[in-house]
Amino acid sequence: MSDSFDQSALKARLTAARAGRAVNKLLVTVRAGRDEAVPGRLKELGPGDRKAALAELKALRTEVRGWGWGRWNEQSRVQRALRVAGAGCHTGAAAAAAWIGGRDLNDWGRSTTDLLLEVLAERDPAWLGDVAKRLAERPAVAEGDYRLVHELVLRSGCAVPTTDGYILGWTREVTGHHLLERLRADPQTPVLVPRIFDMIETPDRLTWTVGPEAPTHWPTALKALAAEGVLDRAMLVDGCVARLLRGGKPRDLRFPLALLQLLGTNGEERRGRTAEWIGMAADAPSPVAAYAQEVLAGLAAEGDLSVQDLAEMSGPVLFRTEKKLVRAQLSLLARELRRGSGAAADLLPLVADSFGHEDTGIQERALKLVARHLAEVDEQVREELAAAASSLSAVHRQAAEELFGGAADFGDGLPYEEVLPPVPGPRPVRDPAGTVAELVEDLVAVSKGRTTAPEEFERALDGLVRHAHLHREELKGAVTAAFADAFWMRTSEGRPRDPFGHHTYGVDVVLAALLEMVRPSVIQGAMVHGHSLGSCVHEALDRVVDARLWEVASVIGSGRLPFLLAAPSWHTGAIDPAVLVERLRVYRDAGVEPAPADLAQALLRVHKAGPSARDAAVAAAELGTRAGERLADWLAADPSLMPGMRFLARGSEVGQGAWRLAERVVLRIRERRAVREEFPQAFQWLGGAESETGHRCHHWIGERVNWPAALPDDRETLAGLLLPVLAGGVEWDERGVTWGLTALAESGGPVGPATHLAVAIGLGCRHAEDRLTAVDTLLVLAARGDLDVRGLGERLSELVGDGTVKVNRLADSARTSAATGAYATTWAVLASALPGLLAAQKPVRGLGELLAVAADCVERCGARAEVAGLDAVAERGGSSQVVAQARRLRKALNNPPQKADQDVTQPVSFRH
Repeated sequence: MSDSFDQSALKARLTAARAGRAVNKLLVTVRAGRDEAVPGRLKELGPGDRKAALAELKALRTEVRGWGWGRWNEQSRVQRALRVAGAGCHTGAAAAAAWIGGRDLNDWGRSTTDLLLEVLAERDPAWLGDVAKRLAERPAVAEGDYRLVHELVLRSGCAVPTTDGYILGWTREVTGHHLLERLRADPQTPVLVPRIFDMIETPDRLTWTVGPEAPTHWPTALKALAAEGVLDRAMLVDGCVARLLRGGKPRDLRFPLALLQLLGTNGEERRGRTAEWIGMAADAPSPVAAYAQEVLAGLAAEGDLSVQDLAEMSGPVLFRTEKKLVRAQLSLLARELRRGSGAAADLLPLVADSFGHEDTGIQERALKLVARHLAEVDEQVREELAAAASSLSAVHRQAAEELFGGAADFGDGLPYEEVLPPVPGPRPVRDPAGTVAELVEDLVAVSKGRTTAPEEFERALDGLVRHAHLHREELKGAVTAAFADAFWMRTSEGRPRDPFGHHTYGVDVVLAALLEMVRPSVIQGAMVHGHSLGSCVHEALDRVVDARLWEVASVIGSGRLPFLLAAPSWHTGAIDPAVLVERLRVYRDAGVEPAPADLAQALLRVHKAGPSARDAAVAAAELGTRAGERLADWLAADPSLMPGMRFLARGSEVGQGAWRLAERVVLRIRERRAVREEFPQAFQWLGGAESETGHRCHHWIGERVNWPAALPDDRETLAGLLLPVLAGGVEWDERGVTWGLTALAESGGPVGPATHLAVAIGLGCRHAEDRLTAVDTLLVLAARGDLDVRGLGERLSELVGDGTVKVNRLADSARTSAATGAYATTWAVLASALPGLLAAQKPVRGLGELLAVAADCVERCGARAEVAGLDAVAERGGSSQVVAQARRLRKALNNPPQKADQDVTQPVSFRH
């Protein structure tokens, strides 16, 4: 019996040893990144062995996550092998799906789909269906690993998933030159197509702008399937209408609109959805609204649209900005009124809503329509229409007075008042956090991008220096706990990884230096990196911002500095000169030598205007320190580093061949020996020799929120340096380029040609939100008394004349500016821009739209002025918009209302 027991024990030990060797072989294979060999290794393992291997695989997965970028290729290979091995070792469906769908194990390069299917081949169908369902609920996996999920669905026989991710993967899989054949043969098609209409974003493949004849055109394919009976046509129509009614981005509505137009609608389908068509006409994007309007017009022609429904749709459509839709709606109303249905009392007040439209041609059509049917309404409706006539442009007021008599009140006796925004005042920056806990909260918010305000960044940085000086050990412990998962906290072989290179990643480099996670040699190297202008001005400004961060990183461990000299007093980044003098006094009394970059930034930020600056200069000179003398000299120096700028015409002088807008701007940076000799290297280009430098920038420039705070008291220099950023919004499709204009409007320092060129470019940007920011800047400058309307107008004329700025964009900006109530300011700018445009050798496309805005401004503010070239255009033959609006403008200028018998060349009667 003893021998038998010994043999059993020996057999068990041998079995365990073999299992251990098999597990070890699997782990070696996974570590080697040989994913194709993993299925064979798994076949050697029993259930218990796989459980033991799983624990080792989890530990290896954790280890691999910590590998640095230097091992990226090795990491990718091992993670592919881990994905396959873990899937084969897990016994629970939920755990297996979580492992396969892990972000860190997602396929990079070669797919693991076939290997995963191999290791899961012997699993129970119900188990496979559960895994498929869970993977389909993970958007990235369902789309990126669609083939895996789909194959699991087929093997398990479970229901087809209808998640967004699975549908995205499906549309990518079937789209191709044989789209129709694939959809026809795929049993999933009737299940998944209806779900497309429920998705928030339409799959990309369905939005491709290809013609109906293209083999990848989804609407054409679905129409064919509906004709064959594969898909239910009524379902498609219902889905399209519901999706269009729900609204969204034009990109997402392109597919349902194209499909609905291809399918067409019969009379019953059109009549049964009247409310839906009205909703689309009111609120949908232009193409959808135009289609709905066309359908409703067809119902009206067939007598299937009631007067109440017509009135319900007309109100919102007539308030839309698209002129084509408004004209079409007026035509529809005119046809209904001609029928003599007795609907004039209901419809004419709606027509009168167009009296306030920005287009005077639409106003004229509406007024004529009202005049044609005015006899059909009673006195009460007449009074309502007469009251609405007060919104008409002055060019139509005579006709309105003839139509309504004295009932039309245009308010001619009221004095004109210019409305400008209130002048924004500087907002004081809050004191730094008083405790380490509060400071860490601020640092986390700044580091993780939860706050992007420059003043909050500076406040957190100053607080970090203060607490490192007073409570360094407590601060280090709190930072270690709060930033345990930061990328710079990882180590390799017990040594700092130095992941920064020459990049600071904001305040992170200072935090890493506090915890000694950055080598001193790296910090010192970065502090001397790049002392010239660099490849372009935006790179040079980045170096100015980063110079302080590297400098703070170099001293944060010692706690030498009690606080930062350059901490701003106001949200713009500017420093109160008296505050800076007091900070230098504290440094002197404590025997602390200012940090070079910190002092340099403080000088660039100190407010130099007004009596307080003169008093501060005297007090600084009395400190008896070199830093005090530098401050006194700085406060007495010229207010701007950049005394001039030239803007080259295309193909002229040194600008020959320099067609890009940024390359036609030539800045002149004033020579300042103090900057070149006493400022750190990163700042010395700001004291460059009395020479001109053109912009050469081929970088993409995102928003740099800390740039304006680097030069908050020298907006002319800042404006010159922002010009390459703004140029991208005019010449290219860049969006959000006017982020610096708000700072220009609120900053200090003189305003010159660079600031006005920046505003002019902003007014001509491609995207409406950028133009709106430029309009806000223009109005704030006007409210502050800093706007040179003549200089801005002439610059706009140049930009339009050489094709840099399109007239329709400028007209939109001018219209927006005027609509705020700043008619005189807007006209004053246009008055200087129009002569050059009217005298252009080639006709300026869209000039009529700009003249219309100018005429509206003059009619409202009562300006009187001579505009060179206006008479010549107004006296041309024909009835084009340019000629018509030129005549309108000339009439308004020559016949101003009695309320403003004056020459309005500058904004007058400002009311803030």
